[in-house]
Amino acid sequence: MEELSGGREGSIYKKEHTVVRPLNPWSDNVHRLLNHYQKQGISECPQFVAIKGQTEVLSFVNGDTYNYPLTGPIASESALISAANLLRKLHDASVSFLAENNDEELTWMLPVRAPQEVMCHGDYSPYNVALNGDVVVGVFDFDTAHPAPRVWDLAYAVYCWAPFKTDEIDALGSLYDQIDRAKQFCDAYSATEQQRTELVDVMVARLDALVTFMRDEAESGNEQFAANLEDGHHLSYLADIEYLKANKAQISRRLME
Repeated sequence: MEELSGGREGSIYKKEHTVVRPLNPWSDNVHRLLNHYQKQGISECPQFVAIKGQTEVLSFVNGDTYNYPLTGPIASESALISAANLLRKLHDASVSFLAENNDEELTWMLPVRAPQEVMCHGDYSPYNVALNGDVVVGVFDFDTAHPAPRVWDLAYAVYCWAPFKTDEIDALGSLYDQIDRAKQFCDAYSATEQQRTELVDVMVARLDALVTFMRDEAESGNEQFAANLEDGHHLSYLADIEYLKANKAQISRRLME
């Protein structure tokens, strides 16, 4: 088996045309969601294959993968727009999933947020999609999926794809460039006026929730998150929060044009 990079070290492997990953308490519900997407005709997501011992087997999502810094095809306008189109497609298809499961208490990795409008991917970032050329043709790693408002997922996606990051490695272009990419993403998603108005505040709230989650996990004994905090990973999110707050007026004004 071939170990896949970008995930938990020594935990995620590719075996022929499948991916073998550790099971989690929420895995059954993620499988249910992936099966729902398949029934909706969405081919861009992994398909659930089997459970073997303490691992899950999913189909491998074909395509080129990237990480920060965003260079080449992943940084293109085409990738940005196709990513936003796919996110909208996933959200729309998940509405019926929530309608079918609205009377069940399902376990998810991240907290459920009201109103439960769609199933959020939870980490719809450039490193969780696959490209064919400069077009996003797949998305994977649904561990962070959870019910929440559309804007909750949209905000984090825009933050990752603009990207509104202050780290020299993660940043892409000037503030103006980032704002322009944010508007392109919102336009391709067909974001409403209300969603655009709320977007910066929700980005801040989403990052704050992420830092809180990291700290809570570390305090509960999660060694991976404890190591992340020790390495100061959360500090970049805190810096990005201040960056967004400082530029809220300029970002919001452009999004509404």
